[in-house]
Amino acid sequence: MFRNDVPITPELVRQHGLTPDEYARFRALIGRDPTLTELGIVSAMWNEHCSYKSSRKHLRGLPTTAPWVIQGPGENAGVIDIGDGLACVFKMESHNHPSFIEPYQGAATGVGGILRDVFTMGARPIAALNALRFGSPDHPRTRHLVSGVVAGVGGYGNSFGVPTVGGLVGFHSRYDGNILVNAMAVGLAKTDAIFYAAATGVGNPIVYLGSKTGRDGIHGATMASAEFDAETEAKRPTVQVGDPFAEKLLLEACLELMASGAVIAIQDMGAAGLTCSAVEMGAKGDLGVELDLDAVPVREEGMTPYEMMLSESQERMLVVLKPGMEDEAKAIFVKWGLDFAIIGHTTDTLRFVVKWHGETMADLPIKELGDEAPLYDRPHIANTHQPVIAAADVPATVPHAEALKRLIGSPELASKRWVYEQYDHFILGNTIQKPGGDAAIVRVEDGPKGLAITADVTPRYCEADPVQGGRQAVAEAWRNITAVGGRPLAITDNLNFGNPEKPEVMGQLVGCLKGIGEACLALDFPVVSGNVSLYNETNGVGILPTPTIGGVGVLDDVAVHATIALKRAGDVLVLLGRTEGWLGQSQYLAVIAGREEGAPPPVDLAGERKTGDFVRGLITSGAVDTVHDLSDGGLAVALAEMSIASGIGATVPEAPAGIAAHAWLFGEDQGRYLLAVSETVASEILSGASAQGIAAARIGTTGGDGLTLPDSETISVADLRAAHEDWFPAYMASQPAAPAA
Repeated sequence: MFRNDVPITPELVRQHGLTPDEYARFRALIGRDPTLTELGIVSAMWNEHCSYKSSRKHLRGLPTTAPWVIQGPGENAGVIDIGDGLACVFKMESHNHPSFIEPYQGAATGVGGILRDVFTMGARPIAALNALRFGSPDHPRTRHLVSGVVAGVGGYGNSFGVPTVGGLVGFHSRYDGNILVNAMAVGLAKTDAIFYAAATGVGNPIVYLGSKTGRDGIHGATMASAEFDAETEAKRPTVQVGDPFAEKLLLEACLELMASGAVIAIQDMGAAGLTCSAVEMGAKGDLGVELDLDAVPVREEGMTPYEMMLSESQERMLVVLKPGMEDEAKAIFVKWGLDFAIIGHTTDTLRFVVKWHGETMADLPIKELGDEAPLYDRPHIANTHQPVIAAADVPATVPHAEALKRLIGSPELASKRWVYEQYDHFILGNTIQKPGGDAAIVRVEDGPKGLAITADVTPRYCEADPVQGGRQAVAEAWRNITAVGGRPLAITDNLNFGNPEKPEVMGQLVGCLKGIGEACLALDFPVVSGNVSLYNETNGVGILPTPTIGGVGVLDDVAVHATIALKRAGDVLVLLGRTEGWLGQSQYLAVIAGREEGAPPPVDLAGERKTGDFVRGLITSGAVDTVHDLSDGGLAVALAEMSIASGIGATVPEAPAGIAAHAWLFGEDQGRYLLAVSETVASEILSGASAQGIAAARIGTTGGDGLTLPDSETISVADLRAAHEDWFPAYMASQPAAPAA
């Protein structure tokens, strides 16, 4: 028999992830010892994953408003107006810890959770992206984790029926013990049909929708708020199990229910399950909530109130219905074969009351569960900035052609085709630009309007200089969208960091947020949603600071866009943006010289905006159809990717005077684009750029079947393609080591 009145010992408090001070705070708040169920509830509400107790002080400085922002941070997802009565709803979230423990289900339920965040707002999902970071390819678990995560992402997204259109995959030894799985979803809704979580009205029915509750995922949010250690494998039961087919039914049923006019408020049962969803709905509406757990649909016998309140079983929603519409709402869910149960009602007490078998299991102040959560101003120190590395201090010991082959065949820069070809990126029939370019393009309904979508970050920059790294992450997302002709509108972020109780890690978070905020302001690119994932450490070793940025922009006509593939022989290659040959923290320095050091390239935000606006104007006017932004690997890697995408070669005869050829070819200076245009258009671009004070130069021509670089032999496009495409499938096909325990 379940005992709710067990003694609350210091060890029990510790097991629930609360510090002694936090427990004392909670006990003082309620004026007595809590019940076991109440302890479970507060452990869910006050953990890092749900309360943002280490980060929300600093998140407040981010710019979150613009004329086109309908809903900023604070709801299930952000919402922006894209014109014609339509809104884009989007968000990114992490499922890092579960994916390390159980890669398939961890990744799958990460996709499922973010899709629910979007359709909870009344939007139909139209696209998904992901940002994946794994440990060193040589680590014994990496291949196993890659295989499981990719299968999980594809298995859920493909079965649900949403195209996975973009993302990134990276490798570094700092992720050996803590991989990152960041999932992003994008949906469409009518601007006058957005649904929110705040409950209204006293006595209104609270309804449980979707799949039954099981024991999977109990304490999942608490696990996500702690470091890993030698007992990691024991946490496998805290990983949720997903069912994409049930989620598809839930989507259709929820959208039909919303259209019926029966919904007052709706909330996804995500992290902390029934606890968090019920508390948030009541608290946001300044109402109380009373639940009767005897009515909760369960799939396992003997479930206790503690387990029901903390279960993170997937594919579930909580809804406040308009009185009198219960039968109509139930008929919709019965038709879709999903559970529908009235499990409670709203009250005017501002209390969160949970009953089971006629007895009160929990009776807590509902507003204080959120409002009184601990808020920490943790000590933080700015990272020591690394010195600038001059090109002269990085000797060119490898011929340029050989260096290029090694770079594009390295784990970080090699083609990720093996990954994205396991995802269905054409389902729904609106994908215009598939993975492999600067940004994905998805048509909006019947067009001609479209969305440009991307996800990006450069973690090594963020560690070397958090402020510059934060700026660069936003600028890179803005540049990706611009390079296809999109007008950047807003971002979502996924802030992945180590243990915030370490001042140097907290300094990384604070510095990156400062840089993100500065870039968002300068580029008119506000933050409308996001997620913070801390304690990404194992046995004291933290990940690289990884504030992933998901960007969304709009194209007025998807027929007018640019891609990275060279289109014609005889085009002129035009480089826009200033090049100084910055090799600090570059891929060239890491792969060719074996050094991970130096200051990252600085980000000139005013220059970013001026150059990007100029490029976008060229694309939308129809003057330019071939554009690639320059990032990892610099000019040479960008040009190689453009040739590989088309099969057309190019010649770059010489580097400009005053700069070392290897620094010019492989430096990672920011704010640059490479264009391929006709001779006539090239002259017009050079003239227009000069008039606006934008650095521009004619650097070569397209044609032939090879790539010729300064002071280097020609390398065939076929050889480049083989170097670029072969690494990933060869790595995954090699004999995997048994996963380490």
